[in-house]
Amino acid sequence: MTKKRYTITAALPYTNGPIHIGHLAGVYVPADIFARYERLKGNDVAFICGSDEHGVAISIKAKKEGTTPQAIIDKYHTIIKQSFEDFGISFDNYSRTSAPIHYATASEFFRKLYEQGDFIEEVSEQLYDEEAHQFLADRFVTGTCPKCGNHEAYGDQCEKCGSSLNATDLIDPRSTITGSKPVLRQTKHWFLPLNRYQQFLEEWVLEGHKKDWKPNVYGQVKSWLDDELKPRAVTRDLDWGIPVPVEGAEGKVLYVWFDAPIGYISSTKEWAAREGKDWEPYWKDKDTELVHFIGKDNIVFHCIIFPAMLKAEGSYILPTNVPANEFLNLEGNKLSTSKNWAVWLHEYLQDFPEQQDVLRYVLTANAPESKDNDFTWKDFQARNNNELVAIFGNFINRVVVLTHKYYGGVVPAAGVLTDADKAVSTELAELVNKIEYSIEHYRFREAQQELMNIARLGNKYLADEEPWKVVKTDPERVQTVMNVALQIAAALAITSEPFLPFTAAKLRTTLRLGKEENSKSEKEIEGAQKLWEAVKDTSKNDALLPAGHTIGEATLLFQKIEDEAIERQLQRLEATKVANAAEQSAGVAPQKPLITYEDFEKMDIRIGTILSAEKMPKADKLLVLRVDTGIDERTIVSGIAQSFDPQEIVGKRVTVLANLAPRKLRGVESQGMILMVENSEGKYRFIAPDAEGVKNGTEVK
Repeated sequence: MTKKRYTITAALPYTNGPIHIGHLAGVYVPADIFARYERLKGNDVAFICGSDEHGVAISIKAKKEGTTPQAIIDKYHTIIKQSFEDFGISFDNYSRTSAPIHYATASEFFRKLYEQGDFIEEVSEQLYDEEAHQFLADRFVTGTCPKCGNHEAYGDQCEKCGSSLNATDLIDPRSTITGSKPVLRQTKHWFLPLNRYQQFLEEWVLEGHKKDWKPNVYGQVKSWLDDELKPRAVTRDLDWGIPVPVEGAEGKVLYVWFDAPIGYISSTKEWAAREGKDWEPYWKDKDTELVHFIGKDNIVFHCIIFPAMLKAEGSYILPTNVPANEFLNLEGNKLSTSKNWAVWLHEYLQDFPEQQDVLRYVLTANAPESKDNDFTWKDFQARNNNELVAIFGNFINRVVVLTHKYYGGVVPAAGVLTDADKAVSTELAELVNKIEYSIEHYRFREAQQELMNIARLGNKYLADEEPWKVVKTDPERVQTVMNVALQIAAALAITSEPFLPFTAAKLRTTLRLGKEENSKSEKEIEGAQKLWEAVKDTSKNDALLPAGHTIGEATLLFQKIEDEAIERQLQRLEATKVANAAEQSAGVAPQKPLITYEDFEKMDIRIGTILSAEKMPKADKLLVLRVDTGIDERTIVSGIAQSFDPQEIVGKRVTVLANLAPRKLRGVESQGMILMVENSEGKYRFIAPDAEGVKNGTEVK
């Protein structure tokens, strides 16, 4: 068999917090299944990842916690790396983008594109916070999405509709640092002209990968290309990140979307140097298969922007596939780090010690491969008790116990095979072939179902042959039955490793079958490949466990999960829900006394437009507004001077209580009231219509 080379990457997690089940289900378990499988097949694998430590989210987290970005990344890099190790994610290298080798690699990549003339240098206007005295990177700005109207869109992306944005696209943008409205200031930056690569990407993706890429990936890429690509900045005005390595770029850093994917390359370099390998074939040999495992929010970066960067550089291969998953929800609600609506991996192990494989199994069974999916604790319990314990664990326990009971733990020799025995061997080989096909087509949920079908096959075989009865009348026949059953158990020990690595190691120990750890050395890889191929060898009935081989004592692979354990998890989530509701309602005024509809009907509320605005002399809080109410133009005095500059609100649509009795304020008669809301920073905001075609004078009912 010809050995193939794979470079497998998993999305670099932000080090602004620990990781949860959504991360594991969407990216890291599928990537690990694929990497482990390719190693078992004898292929040359570099499974690469690392911490993404230069995102704006890091700076925001540091500001909130009153510490430094370096302290944040050191803390969470350690937690995240340990979580991956705890759950058996078998990275060949887990690096970090703060490492010197990454700084050097990213800087070299930028300089080469710069020297080749691949960038556009532009002076443009960007949002600037005058109170904080800094330009605002994307995540430091929130506002209204121009495409869907979401009022909490970020400056780089609307998480409600998924649109990619620029901060200057937002309607009514606000700084997340001070809450103030930013101004536009000129600054110089370098841009990657993605439009130059429009035709290349259309040919490479739309024509070259229409049939083999997942529909969600292909569809999102097509949508971007149909919308025509535009130049995208590769630098930012920030004090946290990799300094732009050219003259005239003082105070600027590489934009994180440019810097982060280069982390795959620098991590590979770090691994190769440690292992005494040459890194270049893993990124520059056309026979290497490059596969990116990501979530759907990273599709554009891995299928358009990073390939454009690699194409511009000129010496790198492009990804063969980008099997992105959708999102995982928790108990019917979107996972949320900020709201603590999550199952954190380090906390899971405190409640379910040594049960990593149970979570891996359930997340794969519910993998959001084609649509968002839901994790529930009841389903977690049911899959463990009804499948892992009752099917997989039950079969293995029966086989091992009977082997020790009848033969002292020694594998008996098989006699003449019946048609039933041959049929089982044939079906076993077919199931392994199905596992291979499903994994190679990135259908891991389907592949795991076929793995469980091997255990079902073993249970059915024992139930049909009833060795515990036949042993009394035909002990020679039982030797054959137990030999065949033991081969099925050995097949499970081998084929379960990609999915259930801790269980596979326990089972290999029980059966005393080959290695106990994941294949890494050339000798181990060769041995694993022979075992995998032996599973499908129907010409030999003892291909895996020969007669005379002694196995170990039975141990429980899985334990039943009781209702009390699940109830504790549900109570914890309910407490989180209550805490979130309390936080949201904190500071909200209690409801006022009830009024009748007739009381409400007396109010004349209309839509208007501010025509002019000026400060009230000798009054810090008052603005004098001239408002077109649709029925007239009138003066309204409003106490909003500390929330708005007069010139910025001219032309704003507002909601006016028109029939409020006139009242003199500092000698100026106010003929109505502007309806406002006050945000968490104590700033007033207008209540304005968002529907098109609403004219001044329209009544609010």
